[in-house]
Amino acid sequence: MTSKPGSGKGADTTETTDTPSVEQYLVKDPERFALNIARMIEQAGKAAAAWAEPREKGERRDHVAEPAADMVRTFSKLTEYWLSDPRRALEAQTRLFSGYMTVWANAIDRAGGTAGVEDVVKPEKGDKRFLDPEWGKNAFFDFLKQAYLITARWAADLAEHADELDEHTRHKASFYVKQVTNAISPSNFVFTNPEVFRETVASSGENLVRGMTMLAEDIAAGKGDLRLRQADNSRFEIGRNVAVTPGKVVGRSDIAEIIQYTPTTETVLKRPLLICPPWINKFYILDLNPQKSFIRWAVEQGHTVFVISWVNPDERHGGKTWEAYTREGIQFGLDMIEKTTGEREVNAIGYCVGGSLLAAALALLAQEGDDRIRSATFFATQVDFTYAGDLKVFVDEEQIAALEQAMNEHGYLEGTKMATAFNMLRSGELIWPYVVNNYMRGKDPLPFDLLYWNADSTRMAAANHSFYLRNCYLENNLSQGRMELAGHTLSLSDITIPIYNLATKDDHIAPAKSVFVGCRYFGGPVEYVLTGSGHIAGVVNPPALKKYQFWTGGKATGELEDWFAKAKENPGSWWPHWQHWIEAQDNTQVPARQPGTGVNALGDAPGTYVKVRV
Repeated sequence: MTSKPGSGKGADTTETTDTPSVEQYLVKDPERFALNIARMIEQAGKAAAAWAEPREKGERRDHVAEPAADMVRTFSKLTEYWLSDPRRALEAQTRLFSGYMTVWANAIDRAGGTAGVEDVVKPEKGDKRFLDPEWGKNAFFDFLKQAYLITARWAADLAEHADELDEHTRHKASFYVKQVTNAISPSNFVFTNPEVFRETVASSGENLVRGMTMLAEDIAAGKGDLRLRQADNSRFEIGRNVAVTPGKVVGRSDIAEIIQYTPTTETVLKRPLLICPPWINKFYILDLNPQKSFIRWAVEQGHTVFVISWVNPDERHGGKTWEAYTREGIQFGLDMIEKTTGEREVNAIGYCVGGSLLAAALALLAQEGDDRIRSATFFATQVDFTYAGDLKVFVDEEQIAALEQAMNEHGYLEGTKMATAFNMLRSGELIWPYVVNNYMRGKDPLPFDLLYWNADSTRMAAANHSFYLRNCYLENNLSQGRMELAGHTLSLSDITIPIYNLATKDDHIAPAKSVFVGCRYFGGPVEYVLTGSGHIAGVVNPPALKKYQFWTGGKATGELEDWFAKAKENPGSWWPHWQHWIEAQDNTQVPARQPGTGVNALGDAPGTYVKVRV
């Protein structure tokens, strides 16, 4: 096996043959290597300064005590469970020791030239950390890999099989174990990752200098927090090559802009379409580019599309509650639709937490006699939070109280905090690969519009976010008929309009089972549809791509597993199926409406609120 220095930033730095060799891991130019290590240390100092400066000035305060304390408490309970019974502890230790001994014996056999020695444990399907051939051919790296996998799976089993712990503690233990084991993977360190090790030797450490420079830049960009770059953000600009569907801003409140899009058909459905996206992210996930845009596609199908573009909150919005988001967002959107089109009957879509808000608003409006929304579609939306997935790890009384204390200082939660929480749900895909690529290999990430959107985080208004966490995740009040909003106690059974309830099969945020269980609480007909992939890709799946599939199977009764076993699998995108469902509600056509009719347009889409970055 040989190595060859790369030429230029991001160049491939190695060429390999089938014969392992230690030569590729030996420094060829000690003087140049030492100089680059000194340069790396200099950049590390800049990174430390970028972290420390805003704290010294009082511009940044860390609120890590409660999350760290929660992890320590959880691990303490897990440890106490296994050590409280000597026999149980001995069995656990024996399993780990036995795994290590087998890995060691295999390593000795391989070192002695024994052919056909099988790995004790193999990476799971889809695990991209150990794709480099050296993880299998080189005895040292193979040993590291197998010892790590043995340890990680043993630790996961400890959390999973701590049967006497309560469900929430066991869930947290499993989540925290996964975070720790993902973090300590040998693929995350320079000298235990063969690919990074070879690049470091081949470039005499220049990759580490570039990586530490990028780290300093990313901490400075995060104003003292690491803003992990997942894409080449310089290649994208809102309104230029993302969020480019033509339209006008036809209304603006303190917390929402209402955008109406320009028609592309001569006639349109009589009922306009109002989309309520999540305020945790920006609406243009539904308008990434012309090829992926659900908004553009809906316009092309003859919808008069209106979208709520939520404000990126600051100190002025700290007291904005769910009632404010209902009145100044959803109802404000309905008012603007009525002004610009003259129509009272509207189809509505809610996505993720935007769907949870829409469901609560529908229950409230039903009690208040506002019947303008005549059908509702929910994208990956939870109304019952019994099976709410890994985000429940962050929700208990102690953690919410600590979060509320932090939010009350400025009136909002920093967008980077929510972004980090979501990234942690898939840290093996959304955190550590970028740490390795950016800060160890010193390579810029590729331009990718989805990850540009993912990094375009938003703040959370304090009162709104506190209400959401307590009423939905902590107390599950919405589905249980206990949520109080605008002086009313809400009941989802008051929602009797037709509902299209879309879940995604591999959703880490709104699990398919959670969405399925939520169907039973509505008072009208519910069409449950399950689509392939996850929270984003399952929803944003244009028909032209011919990707994934979706399942239909009638009423969402019984258990999800039973429903799925009987459901019909359909190839491709669910979008045309939804369009047929919408037209079945009312397919009356009227002449196309131009944006801003009857009101003074406030500017072109995508508006101003969406362009505010944190």
